[in-house]
Amino acid sequence: MAGGLTPPEPVVKQRAAALSIVSNSALILLKVIAGTITGSVAILTEAVHSSVDLVASIVAFVSVRKADEPADEDHRYGHEKIENVAAAIEGILILVGSAAIAFEAIRRLLNPSHLSSLSFGIVVVAVSIVVNLVVSGIIGRDARTTDSPALGADAAHLRTDAFSSAAVLVGLTLVKVTGETWIDSVVALGVAAVILVAGVRILRGSSSVLVDHALPPEEVEEIRRAIEAVRPEGVVGYHELRTRRAGSRRYVDLHVQFRAGTTLEDAHRTAHELQDLIGLRLRGADVLIHLEPEDRVRPGDELAGGGVTSWPAAGRGRSHRSA
Repeated sequence: MAGGLTPPEPVVKQRAAALSIVSNSALILLKVIAGTITGSVAILTEAVHSSVDLVASIVAFVSVRKADEPADEDHRYGHEKIENVAAAIEGILILVGSAAIAFEAIRRLLNPSHLSSLSFGIVVVAVSIVVNLVVSGIIGRDARTTDSPALGADAAHLRTDAFSSAAVLVGLTLVKVTGETWIDSVVALGVAAVILVAGVRILRGSSSVLVDHALPPEEVEEIRRAIEAVRPEGVVGYHELRTRRAGSRRYVDLHVQFRAGTTLEDAHRTAHELQDLIGLRLRGADVLIHLEPEDRVRPGDELAGGGVTSWPAAGRGRSHRSA
């Protein structure tokens, strides 16, 4: 630990994923017991939801351990993308869980059953809401600290579970007050819809990284500002800016042109300075810079005044802003 206070990122990730596994295991047991005793399909669907959460948490735990392994001969860019694969798997599991919940809710709606011991069920659901909100808050904080997509997906999943549990709580309370058991199945269908939306959102986010989608515009703008900062060191232009992300790591590569007469040693030193600046702005990004002479500057590539203009070459991460 740095200074004996802050654990390294791999430890933080693994600890957060382990916490999710423990909490989901306990909630599954409670919900299955409550659902069996009360006969509530809404509580049983919550048990299914927590089961999906558990599988997703296990996937997240395995992925964060693997993602932090150093690069090897077969994976020269490291293993960070496995976190995005884990997030995609989590999104798929959520979609499967929502389909199972919807099926059972419709079946119970067409064939109503008697509900009993609703007070016990209400207490169990209330406890699960508190647990999920607390655990998702902890994991969400660690996801932001480590920039982990796997933990971020896990935290979002648990928050969805808490919100769906709140709907179940309201539904059970209405059933207890009115005696109308069909409310239980309708609430379960609403829970399935909420879970479906969460699954699609997670799946879209992870898929964009897997196909090397460019970094967000605000992060690309930070790269431009870093280039502007080294302009006095002889940088006269840049092009071929490409960006992508894998797990919590960002990758940036670009061609930088230097003023005529700049020595290789000076250009090399400035390139390292630029790498450090981009790394500071983009959380330790992996930056690759190709050095080029001034005569390689193309119309629109030059750095002029206080603005930056880049040539929008084909590929990901290119952009253009006039001086």
